[in-house]
Amino acid sequence: MISKLLPLLMGLAGTGAGVGAGLFLAPMEDPAEDTTQEPAAAAQETADAHGQKESHGSAAEYVKLSNQFVVPIVERDRVAAMVVLSLSLEVQPGAQEKIYSIEPKLRDGFLRVLFDHANMGGFGGTFTDADMLDVLRGALRDVARRDAGDAVRNVLIVDIARQDT
Repeated sequence: MISKLLPLLMGLAGTGAGVGAGLFLAPMEDPAEDTTQEPAAAAQETADAHGQKESHGSAAEYVKLSNQFVVPIVERDRVAAMVVLSLSLEVQPGAQEKIYSIEPKLRDGFLRVLFDHANMGGFGGTFTDADMLDVLRGALRDVARRDAGDAVRNVLIVDIARQDT
């Protein structure tokens, strides 16, 4: 009888522990934070507090590219690692449709830049160093502006991960 109840009790204990951990680790709301502000106004207030100015004078939209980019790292004629990136574009308001309509062309240009960056060793060592990522971001921005014009303000590297084989 106890051998039949033990798995049930363990399952209940595990579920209870999971729920308790979720509640304990959930982010707390800051009561001092004013939630009545518009998000853009709150972002501008934060930028002003840090001495930053909005670079283009108007609000921006963000376009998340639909799929991740997978870049193989080749060493001695074999794939030694894979780098996976997610990119978003900071664009002028109303430019989302234009970006989505030329996304295949943008993806092709971005992949060329990413493969060149990988072949030059850009994803080796401390590839998450700010200077290394700024070089990559600048090259991606140049491609985006070439294909989409001034609608693109910046390229954002949202996620980046390297998996060694």
